[in-house]
Amino acid sequence: MKRRQLLALAAVGAGMGAVARAQAPREIEVTAQRFRFTPNVIPLKAGEPVVLLIRSLDFAHGFFVPDLNLRTDLMPGRVTRLALTPQAPGQLAFLCDNFCGDGHEGMDGHFEVS
Repeated sequence: MKRRQLLALAAVGAGMGAVARAQAPREIEVTAQRFRFTPNVIPLKAGEPVVLLIRSLDFAHGFFVPDLNLRTDLMPGRVTRLALTPQAPGQLAFLCDNFCGDGHEGMDGHFEVS
């Protein structure tokens, strides 16, 4: 009897692990370098939680998503995590809001939310 209970608990535990993995946010790597983000167009799905892993390669940049009022600083050599969940289809712009030299005004991109 105890063996059946252990097997049942193991099966339930394995199933719960699969559920936890299914709910983990998708991670997307982004790099910032004068004067661009790579990638600069990022496809997302409405309602899907994601975590951006943003790495600055050269300078202290900013990452700002005006429509979501999300902002973070990006320091060279460090990975910055930024979680977001877009709620509706459309485009969401992002940009560097820390002046990084001539060409700074073109350091932008967008999320393409479907």
